[in-house]
Amino acid sequence: MPEIHSRRPRFERAPVRPMILTPRDLEILRAVHRHRLLRSTHLIALLDASRQTTLRRLQLLFHHGYLDRPPMQLDWYARVSEPIVYALGNRGAKVLEAEGQVKRGGIRWDTKNRNLSRVFLHHTLAVAEVMVAFEVTTRSREGVHLIRPEEVLASAPARTQHLRLPFRWQVEIRQRGKPYRLGVEPDRVFGLSFAGVPENRQRTYFFLEADRGTMPVMRKGLAQTSFLRKLLGYQETWRQGLHRAHLGIPNFRVLTVTTSRERVQHLVTACRSLPGGGSRLFLFTDQGRLGRENVLAQEWVNGLKEEARLG
Repeated sequence: MPEIHSRRPRFERAPVRPMILTPRDLEILRAVHRHRLLRSTHLIALLDASRQTTLRRLQLLFHHGYLDRPPMQLDWYARVSEPIVYALGNRGAKVLEAEGQVKRGGIRWDTKNRNLSRVFLHHTLAVAEVMVAFEVTTRSREGVHLIRPEEVLASAPARTQHLRLPFRWQVEIRQRGKPYRLGVEPDRVFGLSFAGVPENRQRTYFFLEADRGTMPVMRKGLAQTSFLRKLLGYQETWRQGLHRAHLGIPNFRVLTVTTSRERVQHLVTACRSLPGGGSRLFLFTDQGRLGRENVLAQEWVNGLKEEARLG
């Protein structure tokens, strides 16, 4: 399917014959809605189907209005070929509304997709890259189940479930005698369930940070954003037990996937400057080392510069 990697992809919908949605098409719509944006390569991996068949269905779903192609991605094609990015279209949203997966409210998804920013596009795809890796790995790994964000939220305290942004909270700290209130909001909250292990190790939870290398690693104080400030917010979340009070989960680790090995080293150095001198709470890797086929077997680096695995 040459248009998927063309330097001048066609984003206009062409006249097509009526189509009947298949169970595989519904899987595609649910996956795109779950991740908000997905590349065609992500969907090929998630569906575990042939490339040609998947690309053909993506084209049909786009031309029938079930999927959309956000125009912001067009700037990529002036420089280099990339797999096309898909978002939910208006007709796809109506299908998922009927399933109860999308809230009714008259949202124009084509307008949302047309207005999304370049920063949002790149960051959302960075998060999707990690989550697709976990979905693909757990699907083929016997005895391991992916606990999706909606499952985490379903087990959270009722007051958290009713919040507009349930995966956002605040921590209060003092630095040099001055009080600060830090906002904490992971890019994704999820978990893994392991069968056949001791009860206290059956479930482990993760807060994901998809770091694109644009945020300063450290600054002089906490008044300005920095990655060190993020790390401190997570450390205080653990110390104050807010993960239990806010989400009802017994444990968590922070997974950071960043842009390069050099950036990993800088983030680990920042982690070691935290009170206590680093922590196994934090795990780091770069995009080039992220193993889509078996993300559980790959090596991560923790806050003590030790290598670690997730499973």
